[in-house]
Amino acid sequence: MTVSAAETVRGLHIGGRWTQASGGETFEDHDPFTGDVVANVPAGSRDDARRAIDAAADAFPTWSQAAPAERQRIFLKAADVLESRTEEVASWLTRETGSTFGFAMFQLQFVPGLFRQAAALGYQPVGEIIPSDTGAFAMGIRRPVGVVGAIAPWNAALILSARSFAAPIALGNTVVLKPSDLSPYVGGLVWGEIFSEAGLPEGVLNIVTHAPGEAGPIGDELVENPHVRVINFTGSTETGRRLAEAAGRNLKRVLLELGGSNPLIVLADADLDSAVDAAAFGAFLHQGQICMSARRIIVEKPIAETFVERLVEKTRTLKAGDPKEQDTIIGPLITEDAVATVKSHVDDAVAKGAKVLAGGEADGSVYQATLLTEAPEDFISVETFGPVAAIEVVGDADEAVARANETTYGLSAGIITSDPDRGLALAQQIQSGIVHVNDQPVADEPQMPFGGVKGSGFGRFGGAAAINEFTELHWVTVRSDTHPFPF
Repeated sequence: MTVSAAETVRGLHIGGRWTQASGGETFEDHDPFTGDVVANVPAGSRDDARRAIDAAADAFPTWSQAAPAERQRIFLKAADVLESRTEEVASWLTRETGSTFGFAMFQLQFVPGLFRQAAALGYQPVGEIIPSDTGAFAMGIRRPVGVVGAIAPWNAALILSARSFAAPIALGNTVVLKPSDLSPYVGGLVWGEIFSEAGLPEGVLNIVTHAPGEAGPIGDELVENPHVRVINFTGSTETGRRLAEAAGRNLKRVLLELGGSNPLIVLADADLDSAVDAAAFGAFLHQGQICMSARRIIVEKPIAETFVERLVEKTRTLKAGDPKEQDTIIGPLITEDAVATVKSHVDDAVAKGAKVLAGGEADGSVYQATLLTEAPEDFISVETFGPVAAIEVVGDADEAVARANETTYGLSAGIITSDPDRGLALAQQIQSGIVHVNDQPVADEPQMPFGGVKGSGFGRFGGAAAINEFTELHWVTVRSDTHPFPF
């Protein structure tokens, strides 16, 4: 469906039906570059979240017993439907989240692959036979947990919303999805359309949107409602910490993929052209609004001068402006507040002695691709969610690893070297959930165990790792005869 400015989308998606919010209210969904209203969207409430959870709970007994072939058919169909709507969904990504053409197409390539990977999960081994000393036939059987609460962000709206529900549903769970108020359609309601067309039964996937500033009541319902057994959240470390505390009080499992101050280490033996390209891509894709973005570029001293000179030159050539123009690399930040936050972080770093090598200015909603050097520790320790990277020169590889680990985060990292064996050895010393040798930190595949350590969260999305997150291990024994009891 192509939506013109200020048109109202179909509604919340609850129990397989489109419905307005219980209070009848809507909110405006804005284009971050132009400020235009993209659509009016239902402003759901805690009551709507409760309705969605009830629908998911009602659908669970039947869906949890659905044959793997049925789940597979639906996910394969959903992948095809999404691909048939590529141009339309790409437009939504640009207008709703400021995504450039390249990043929109990356998401539209990734997500069909994610669905096709999920289509096979129903055929994965679902347990094990365990030797017993008592003569019993003992099994560990994995069963779906029940209702999963999925809280998805705006920044890679298509990927991160799809990831939040694909494995849970493929494994036999039902889901309530709460998208960000900054991407309510392309990170949420679009899935109601696509999976309805793919034949997903009513109540298996429910979607509740909300107005800006109104996420709390819906999140509270997901945490406190006893039907919801697992929650997955992708977003800021601050919010993730509060969610984990609340989930703990309710004895509820939670999977958290949070922020990152991600290092890219460039060793002295690196191919400079490749290293410069990797650094620019890792730092500036989607305006640096990616949890895996290269925030810190750590380079060995022997090549530092030449590397920095080339990276500065490349950074200054990146076209900034309207994301609807296909050659734009740096589009808008998501909101005016985001621009102000990035600007304040950079200005504060400069006031404390940092030097701006490129960028450092905003033009409306677009903040220039920015490189800093001599940035203070308090700048490095905070995730600046924008097109800003800090360069640091170190004496050797050991110092590079030590500096990479001097952060409370631990999501993703990259190492550029001409010696892959050395890179692998160093990778095993980095305190991060993900390390890429001869690549930058922004790299992912649907089947990989994606997640962080330390302040970047815990748990893993992707592939076989998701089976552990969204199933319960059920111990069952069977005896073929009786055995004596002591009384």
